[in-house]
Amino acid sequence: MPLTKTSLNNAETRIKPYKLSDFNGLYVLVNKSGKYFRFDYRLPNGKRKTLSLGVYPKVSIEKAREKCNQARKLLKEGIDPSEHKKQMQEAKEGLEGDCFEMVAREWYSRQSHIWAESHLRIVITRLEQNIFPWLGQKSIKSITAPDLLKVLRRIEERGSFEVAHRIKQVCGAIFRYGIATGKCDRDPAADLKGALTPVKPKHMAAITKPAEVAGLLRAIDSYHGHFVVKCALRLAPLLFVRPGELRHAEWSEIDFEHNQWRIPAQKMKMREEHIVPLVRQSMEILKELYPMTGRNKYVFSGLRGNDRAMSENAVLAALRRMGYAKEEMTGHGFRAMASTILHEQGWPSEIIERQLAHAERNKVRAAYNHAEHLDKRREMMEAWADYLDKLRDGEPPGPPTAQVGN
Repeated sequence: MPLTKTSLNNAETRIKPYKLSDFNGLYVLVNKSGKYFRFDYRLPNGKRKTLSLGVYPKVSIEKAREKCNQARKLLKEGIDPSEHKKQMQEAKEGLEGDCFEMVAREWYSRQSHIWAESHLRIVITRLEQNIFPWLGQKSIKSITAPDLLKVLRRIEERGSFEVAHRIKQVCGAIFRYGIATGKCDRDPAADLKGALTPVKPKHMAAITKPAEVAGLLRAIDSYHGHFVVKCALRLAPLLFVRPGELRHAEWSEIDFEHNQWRIPAQKMKMREEHIVPLVRQSMEILKELYPMTGRNKYVFSGLRGNDRAMSENAVLAALRRMGYAKEEMTGHGFRAMASTILHEQGWPSEIIERQLAHAERNKVRAAYNHAEHLDKRREMMEAWADYLDKLRDGEPPGPPTAQVGN
């Protein structure tokens, strides 16, 4: 028969726990520590589970029956009541400031001053599309290694193995931030070492053999596409900056008096201003281009509007038109080309790396590099431009000419 307030009040504890049944699967478990409302149910796969609905008399019979009916409705909709209860509790905790998404966004906001805008956009987009829908509302302290692995497996299932590894690294940084701020106790991402499908390191396709470089330079000179794109192709091997930095170059950043290009910190990957020495060959190209785009914001104005930068695919498409497959050469490959050959020629690694704008972790040394290496980098860039001229013209480039640091 249905439970009543009187029957519950009169229920006495016994040596062993026992049940008092109500209806629709609701019952009270009576033991030495109290009287607990319970609901037993089975999932479609046959697994039996029990849902806790509260303790009498804090939870009344009427309230327990209401909770039981809600659980039965969830079952009809294919939702596990126990999991639903867990998620609701985690969402409540999240409102208090420790759900994974809130911690992640707090961590993310603190990276804005050191990361380039493009990288920031990639990071938050990956989290929003791959992590937040499944783990965003969970309390960060409740997330386990299996929870995180399950979500990363979704990414692997679509073949994005490298993305899965990168997102795991980002999640690790978020958990470590959570530990530092007292919102969680450990980093479950660290427990996933070796759990993801290994990824073979990818190297940007690049031409590095002098004879092949010579052919590429001659192909660029013979390119019959848009003049703005051709100028970008001619400057790419001379400056070997990142493709995004090149196409977003602005005339206001070009210092014609001191022959240098000052790229603002907000455009750089590591949020540090970068100075690119402009040698004779580079200046000639820029002066040739100026009458065409000098009134516009961008040096390489887009073909669809003077107020927009050239498309990110413009240089890549030009390389393909010249017959270079994606396995042979990319826009990023000009950096690898310069780095490989300059190292082979004996130029000091620290000067090459500084010209490539690679990060210097030691702040004191970074300041020294910024101040002291500019003249040495200009010397290297002049020698490099002369070397490329000889390659393109079919002249013997001669032995390595590096003098810096000797």
